[in-house]
Amino acid sequence: MPERNVYLDNAATTPLDPVVLAEMMPYFREIFGNASSQHAFGRRAVAAIDLARDRVANVLGAGIGEVYFTSGGTESDNWAIRGVAKANAKKGKHLITSAVEHHAVLSTMRSLEKEGYEVTYLPVDKEGRVSVEDAVRAMRDDTILVSVMLANNEVGTIQPIREIALEARARGILMHTDAVQAIGLLPVKVDDLSVDLLSLSGHKFYGPKGIGVLYIRKGVRIDKLLTGGAQERTMRGGTYNTPAIVGLGKAIEMADAERESNVDYLRSLRDRFLSEVFAKIEDVHLNGASEDQRLANNANLSFGFLSGETLLQILDRMGVAASAGSACSSGTLEASHVLQAMSVPEDRARGAVRFSFGKCNSDEDVDHAVDALVKAVDRARQGKNLFLQESADKTEV
Repeated sequence: MPERNVYLDNAATTPLDPVVLAEMMPYFREIFGNASSQHAFGRRAVAAIDLARDRVANVLGAGIGEVYFTSGGTESDNWAIRGVAKANAKKGKHLITSAVEHHAVLSTMRSLEKEGYEVTYLPVDKEGRVSVEDAVRAMRDDTILVSVMLANNEVGTIQPIREIALEARARGILMHTDAVQAIGLLPVKVDDLSVDLLSLSGHKFYGPKGIGVLYIRKGVRIDKLLTGGAQERTMRGGTYNTPAIVGLGKAIEMADAERESNVDYLRSLRDRFLSEVFAKIEDVHLNGASEDQRLANNANLSFGFLSGETLLQILDRMGVAASAGSACSSGTLEASHVLQAMSVPEDRARGAVRFSFGKCNSDEDVDHAVDALVKAVDRARQGKNLFLQESADKTEV
């Protein structure tokens, strides 16, 4: 067993904050009523859901009637894109997104293409950023939606959402952003961003899994995704997951209140980690944007001519948890679509590892992670050199 376990995969999921858990606990047993029931048990659940909705609305600067609870970021992305596409098909069937979106967006777009919709996939620069000019050039009279994420889940690059959204609004085009990675790390106000739809997921900011939010600006034409009961103002049927909703509401309130201090702390951990890595390991590349255009907790590194999957396996045995990219696509043999879109060379793309820091990490975690990484890279490179030497010997014979 490793002497210490260090979790550096907070972009995949964060640990549930004990304060959030404490707020959720009564709604598993004592206040267990169905929020759609009319008796006192149900009314107590409704009151808790209303408080959570109010907390989300306050953080986003939205109206409480514009906040809809979902099962998570994937459902929110699907609902935003598919719902707008279906409700506005008579106006047009052209949508715009970027080449570096989460698979929840890309897969939904590709599904709509099979149904007769046309999608433009915007390229990105070497730092993973969409050009506002490219987005504007892609907008047409039949464009009904632009969907670009606020911050990338793999490399942490922050996109110019407000600038793109203002251009879209001037042309009568709706704007959606996947802000799943942004809560607690960036200010997320829907009016400042000028977006019409915005997706969130609770487990990315120390809340529970299985709960998310779709913000829908009042007046936006959007179809229902789940039909059934009258929940979420008839827009999303299904029994309310009251404990999770309560947890998300508390978590987002805490994440917003602690954001500035947490960002400073996370940046200090990340920058110290990077400084040590670059000083102790050769042939390392940082993928993504410069510091002021990157999430404070993100460090996506490529190690020359090494497999990221191999490094992750060695690190895991040493007690360090990191990621090769999106947790939703881990285990695949292909290089990251994000790094490919950024024109990262194939060998570097396959050697990429994402380290994402959280508020539970410490300086001691950084020290342990750096020491483990130095050993892991050395071990992997020695193994590769031995393999190459054995291959050369066999060729000479």
